[in-house]
Amino acid sequence: MSEALSIHHDLSSHQFETTVDGDRAYLAYMDLGKQTLDIYRTFVPNTLRGRGIAAALTEHALLYADRMDYVVIPSCSYVERYMERRQRHSVKG
Repeated sequence: MSEALSIHHDLSSHQFETTVDGDRAYLAYMDLGKQTLDIYRTFVPNTLRGRGIAAALTEHALLYADRMDYVVIPSCSYVERYMERRQRHSVKG
């Protein structure tokens, strides 16, 4: 993705989101308490796919989780694959 994304963390709706060319993409999570986030969905409209937007949203969410000392449960298959490819762990050791 060549252009810089402006990713917004909407704490009240538990989403990281961005709008590109008028289309909204987002990553949704549940805060399960006990410092645990369940990331259960990423959505990127067809018109925006292949531009690294899901990866940027995922990285943003994982950095937030790291900063806040959260464990991540990757219920979303995209997030699970992303974490495997980058050797990111869901459980802090």
